[in-house]
Amino acid sequence: MQRLSFSISIQAPAQHVWFALWDDFHYRKWTSAFCEGSYVAGELAEGNKVHFLAPDGGGMYSHISLMQQPEKMYFSHIGELKNFEEQPITEETKAWTGAKEHYTLTENEGVTTLVLETDLVEAHLEYFQAAFPKGLAILKAEAENMYVTVQTEVKAPIEKVWAYWTEDKHITQWCFASEDWHAPKSENDLQVGGHFLTRMEAKDGSFGFDLKGTYSAVTKHEHIAYSSMEDGRKVRIDFLQKEGHILVQEHFEPESENSLELQKGGWQAILTNFNTYAERSS
Repeated sequence: MQRLSFSISIQAPAQHVWFALWDDFHYRKWTSAFCEGSYVAGELAEGNKVHFLAPDGGGMYSHISLMQQPEKMYFSHIGELKNFEEQPITEETKAWTGAKEHYTLTENEGVTTLVLETDLVEAHLEYFQAAFPKGLAILKAEAENMYVTVQTEVKAPIEKVWAYWTEDKHITQWCFASEDWHAPKSENDLQVGGHFLTRMEAKDGSFGFDLKGTYSAVTKHEHIAYSSMEDGRKVRIDFLQKEGHILVQEHFEPESENSLELQKGGWQAILTNFNTYAERSS
C-alpha cells in the first residue's frame, strides 16, 4: 500500500470543519465526490465499528482507533460490505485490510488546516488522487458557509403540512422542544417583509423567550426564508414533495454560544414535535 496525504486550509473554526466532516447531512455532500448517496452507519465514537456505505449496500467496515473532537479522527479499515453485510476477509481484501485513514485538524486564529492521510493499494491511487481534492473542496465550502440542517418526513398532504407550519392556531401546538415547554403565543404575517413572533416558555414559568423574524422569501407549498430579528441569522425551510410524504428541511445559520451538535439537537426536537402533531391531528 501507498500513503497519500492531502492538506487544505479552511477559513472556519475547527468545530465547524469537524461538523462538516461528520454530520450526516454534510458528510453526504462532500463524499458525493466519491459516490452519490454515500453515508456512515454506526455511532462515531472511539473504539466503535462503523460502516461506510453506498446506497446499494456496498462499502467497507472500519474501526475508529482514535477520536478527539475536534482535532483527530483515525480509522482502520477492516473489510468489505455487500448487501449491507460484513464479508469475511478474502485474498483480495487481505491486500488492504488494516489500511489507515487519518483526519487531523489544527486551528490557528480561526483558520483550520485539515490534513488527511490514507493508505491505498496501487489500483485505487489514481481514482482517489482525483476524488479527494474534489471532496475536500466541497467540504471547505460547507464549513466556510456553515448551515446546520434538520429534517423530518411527514406523512400528510402538502396542504396540511403547510397550514400546520404557518397558521397561528397550529404553531402554538408544536413549536417547542419538550413536553415541559409550550408556545402560548404566535403572530405570523406570512409574506415577504412580514414579521412573526412565537413565544416559547417553560410551563413552570422559570424561563421564556420570543422567537422573532422577518420573512425574505415565501413560495407557497415550497419554501420559506427569514432572518432573525435578534441577530440577523438566516433560516430557510424547504417542503419537498416525495412519494407518500413531505420532506421538511430546515437550514439555519448557527449561533456561537452553543455547540453545533447541541443546536442541531434542539432544532431537531422541535421539528420532530411538528411531525408528531401534523401526523396525529385531523
